[in-house]
Amino acid sequence: VAETVGRDVAFGLENARVPRSEIWPRVDAALAAARFPYAASHLTRALSGGETQRLVLAGNLVLDNRLLLLDEPTSMLDAEAAASVRNAIQHEVLRRGCTTVAVEHQLEPWLDFVDRLVVLGPHGEIVADGTPAQVLADHADALAAQGVWLPGLPAPALLPVDAALVSPWEDGPQRLVTATGVGVELRAGLADRRAPPTVALADVDAELRSGRALAVTGPSGAGKSTLVSVLAGLSRPTSGAVEADPRLATRQGTYPWRWRSRDLTARLAWAPQTPEHGVVTASVRDEVLASARACGREAGRAEARADGLLETLGLGHLRGVSPYHLSGGEQRRLMVAAALGHGPHGLLLDEPTVGQDRHTWAAVLGAISAARTAGAGVAVSTHDLLAAKVLADDQLQLSGGRTVR
Repeated sequence: VAETVGRDVAFGLENARVPRSEIWPRVDAALAAARFPYAASHLTRALSGGETQRLVLAGNLVLDNRLLLLDEPTSMLDAEAAASVRNAIQHEVLRRGCTTVAVEHQLEPWLDFVDRLVVLGPHGEIVADGTPAQVLADHADALAAQGVWLPGLPAPALLPVDAALVSPWEDGPQRLVTATGVGVELRAGLADRRAPPTVALADVDAELRSGRALAVTGPSGAGKSTLVSVLAGLSRPTSGAVEADPRLATRQGTYPWRWRSRDLTARLAWAPQTPEHGVVTASVRDEVLASARACGREAGRAEARADGLLETLGLGHLRGVSPYHLSGGEQRRLMVAAALGHGPHGLLLDEPTVGQDRHTWAAVLGAISAARTAGAGVAVSTHDLLAAKVLADDQLQLSGGRTVR
């Protein structure tokens, strides 16, 4: 809600009419408690998804409430940062003596912390309730069958998906998009043009190839989402070059960031890290069909793909519902379906497996894998190292905006 992280954390205190003299010491303490990596003056627009999660946690801690409600607070974080945030939460809960309710798909990291484990069924009913040890002892097989992520289980087998639902609409070149020596700098706000830019990427090489999947990994704030955005033609590089194969060229040339929206959509699809940012229609089915309609795809084939994808990704019963009425995990699957529906040559997906149970995780990766096998080029930004291992032909690890390996 504010331009800088300090003002964002202070927002709740200002609305509670806390004296100004108390606000900033409490803001600094909350940022430290949340293990936030930057100063209070850092721009919120320069934060990654994981860093934003830590900022939200600081905004809750600063209020010093007796009840702390957390909805998948580490889902956008790398393993080290997630462990640090969980330790911070546990420390603050014990220090303050407050009650905490955490919503999670990944149980194992929380088992030593929580006193009570409540498992909900597909219709919101309670299917298990007790101490973690009791629930796992009495209900492990039933929970695994429902798709709950339990400790010690192997990776789910990917769901087989019909190639007709996910293949590129037409054949394309082998090398779709090539990024060479790419740098991206994020400028400060209009209020202070003298402030130095934030370096999001520096001298990074990457390639989107037909029939191959690239996993972009690294810690929170490494530049993963920025690289995927650049490859998708949504961001213009500050330095270096991002160029498509000449056979994909439009009247605007071979630089994807110069293409018109319709031309870009026909060639490359993007699923954002925050799924509601990609919503453009009023119903789930229309969302999957939106790009096909914009690109002039044949209606019958597009509708068959859309309906098949919705069923595959567990959204068929929601086809007439507003995308804004879906859960976070459902919205993310909808964005994957929308990216696949019109058969682009390249798929650029930002954290596509966040918020999924074992069954839906297998469906999402099954659809992406089938698209890759059918000839699409795939690039995935992810903290999900299991997904990267299962899906990727190539991996690119970033840290501080630079290539590690």
